[in-house]
Amino acid sequence: MRNLLALAVCQGVFMSTSSLMVTVGTLAGHALAADKALATLPATGTVVGTALATVPASFLCRRLGRRHAFLVGAALGIAGGALGAAAVTLGSFALLVVGTGTVGMSAAFGQLYRFTAAEAAPPAWRGRAIALVLTGGIAAGFAGPYLARLTADALPVPFLGAYLCVPALVAVSLPFIARLDLPLPVEDVRERPARPVGTIVRQPAFLVAALSQMTAYGVMNLEMTGTPLAMRAHDHGLAETAFVIQWHVIGMFAPGFATGRLVERVGERPVILAGIALNMASVAVARAGTGVGDFWLALLLVGVGWNCMFVAGSAMVTRTYTTAERARAQGANELLVFGTVAVTSVVSGQLLHRHGWHAVLAATLPMLLAGLAAALWRVERRGPSDAGVAALAPTPGARTARR
Repeated sequence: MRNLLALAVCQGVFMSTSSLMVTVGTLAGHALAADKALATLPATGTVVGTALATVPASFLCRRLGRRHAFLVGAALGIAGGALGAAAVTLGSFALLVVGTGTVGMSAAFGQLYRFTAAEAAPPAWRGRAIALVLTGGIAAGFAGPYLARLTADALPVPFLGAYLCVPALVAVSLPFIARLDLPLPVEDVRERPARPVGTIVRQPAFLVAALSQMTAYGVMNLEMTGTPLAMRAHDHGLAETAFVIQWHVIGMFAPGFATGRLVERVGERPVILAGIALNMASVAVARAGTGVGDFWLALLLVGVGWNCMFVAGSAMVTRTYTTAERARAQGANELLVFGTVAVTSVVSGQLLHRHGWHAVLAATLPMLLAGLAAALWRVERRGPSDAGVAALAPTPGARTARR
């Protein structure tokens, strides 16, 4: 339980940083970019950095242990915030993209908190452990947007205060990471045979789980990345934008108190389907109007839908690999998910600039249909390729190292 609480705090810090970056990143990009169609490129840099670092982060966790790897991720977050502060001071759009990309690389480590929680919990509680750690992000719903609103114009250079908050936030997580006490079955990992990553990824259960997470993040990112600029275009200020992002982040993480239990009670697929329905409702609300209330409800709904699909998909994917396959399976999963996020970040900015807010919303529909098709694909819950997940616990007599 101590580990879960520490991971929840780290998740809260990680997501506070992310929500702060979402709130100011696109606006800072718009202020610095010569071509306003590139305004979302800093946000894209964040998710591209995450996508590029997913596989290295997973393998560093295997090589160094989770605790030491998470400290590496924290160092990247501090460096990225410092680069962002330097970028807005110098007026360099390119350096801003580099800084946000570095923060994104840090996020690749933070995204592994949920898998760490699953590995620290009994098999029957994995969904609940993932959901409970994600509830640490509730604090991010208040902290990130509030800090963005408080600090964006607090210093003579616009957005400098916001970017200086990033290293300070990351520093809060350092003592909690340092106190993590996680067993790593070293001998078990090295001695057991591991299947090629292509074999793991081709499993039907893995594909369904990955598509659920890809759809959840892709749809959410299309709406969330475009919202600050869409609200600006409809004459809403930073305070209103921060309010909408705040409730969006709360919607992403507050359901975690119930989602894990729901997955245990009814299974992953019904929860994924509920998430798809909530996302479709979000698109309908966003198409209906462009007032603050419309943006608020649309972003709240897409946040709750993300939670359902992401928690259920993450729980499902833990059943598709053995201990020896953990690094490559988790790395492949994260690469697919954040590759999708990177693409949708680019698409969101271009669609919004060239075709408007409704075009961004229309782009979510093919993704939702793909997620729906995956969720309705009948796959055996257990099978020879799934059974190895029981090996996540160390075998009797296996030597362990705490890292």
